[in-house]
Amino acid sequence: MESTASTTQTPNANSSQTSNEKQPYVSHQIDVNGHIDYSDQENAIWQALLNSQAQQIPNRACSEYLIGLDKLNLPTTKIPQLYDIDTVLQDTTGWQTAAVPALISFGKFFKLLANKRFPVATFIRRSEDMNYIEEPDIFHEIVGHCPLLTHPAFAAFNETYGKLGLNASKEERMCLARLYWFTIEFGLVGQSSDQGKESRRIYGGGILSSPSETVYALSDDPQHQPECREFDLLDVLRTPYRIDQIQPIYYAIDHLDTLFDIVDSDIMSVVKKALSLGLFEPTYPAKNA
Repeated sequence: MESTASTTQTPNANSSQTSNEKQPYVSHQIDVNGHIDYSDQENAIWQALLNSQAQQIPNRACSEYLIGLDKLNLPTTKIPQLYDIDTVLQDTTGWQTAAVPALISFGKFFKLLANKRFPVATFIRRSEDMNYIEEPDIFHEIVGHCPLLTHPAFAAFNETYGKLGLNASKEERMCLARLYWFTIEFGLVGQSSDQGKESRRIYGGGILSSPSETVYALSDDPQHQPECREFDLLDVLRTPYRIDQIQPIYYAIDHLDTLFDIVDSDIMSVVKKALSLGLFEPTYPAKNA
């Protein structure tokens, strides 16, 4: 099953709950002062996740992400308030966050991005989902994406993506979802053949908010090594994916500013071509019904 636009609005394949299934995540409500009171347990999860990623991210994330992370100056022992994140984003690229439930509609997602507002689900994962979570929690959104929202190319890509999605058909939106997935969510940067694999770094928030996938994405273990392909817009739009497992394929752009080049291209004409050609064969096993 594919995400409808990003992990910010990944649909749940199993909407019914039984006593043996874990309960769905529920976002916190912001009070009149824009504040959320998180529990000690929730703050402890944030601290554990941040400590884990502090060991993995510095040698794997792209330099632009690390600069943005420094700008955010995230608290280490408690979940940050969105108004503190907004102050930094507004000062750098004019963006701000928008508190949302875990699942939002296509229309709302695109509208928020088109208006330079990044959706953030105000809940944090449980301990059993520490390494990987299908739903987009606040750690995913704040630590995975917000550092790069301080960068002009990343910010411009998200804004343009939102505007394109607002005017797209249902089929085109599903195609655009693959573009977002293999860039903003699970993108790598660095393709210089003379520098080799060591030049590759991570910029996708879906990777950088997952302790296990942060290590896996740049693994040189031949037994557990993902496939990395050079970014090609048409190929990206034709590549299927699953949201419930670590990715078998990543696409790498040359530089973060390559996102400017993608924005300046005729994305929708390539979307139409991709729809006419259809999807590639999946490289992952079929999901059990």
